[in-house]
Amino acid sequence: MAVFRYRLQNILNIKEQLKTQAEMEFGFAQAKLNEEEERLRILEERKAGYIEEGRRMRMDELDVVRLAENERSVKAMDEFIEGQTENVRLAERAVEAARAGLTEAMKEVKIQEKLREQAFETFLEEQKVAEAKEIDELVSYRYGQKGS
Repeated sequence: MAVFRYRLQNILNIKEQLKTQAEMEFGFAQAKLNEEEERLRILEERKAGYIEEGRRMRMDELDVVRLAENERSVKAMDEFIEGQTENVRLAERAVEAARAGLTEAMKEVKIQEKLREQAFETFLEEQKVAEAKEIDELVSYRYGQKGS
């Protein structure tokens, strides 16, 4: 029996490698997003701590210098948070781009796998036809042998 060989196997292999690479890129982008979101959360917690500290200072004895310093700290945290929010947005865009690349790579692999499957089905049909032809020839040969 003949062995099935897919002519475009090299292309399928390349598509699978590209898919694996896209999966890795997506994973890295997602990890970067998680890291940026964690940084943002930490900054927001620090800001909340400064705000709480400012409230306590206002209830205690008023120290204008410490209150002013606290206000500067809160404003600085607002700037840091704004910058970090932009970093999170950029990371989200990178994740979306990586997701789109991964989706496209997965589609390409599926297409190649479907083509391979169709080629295999064609191969099987050709094998059935060849086998039927061989059986017919064998039967004809034997029938001819008996008639002689």
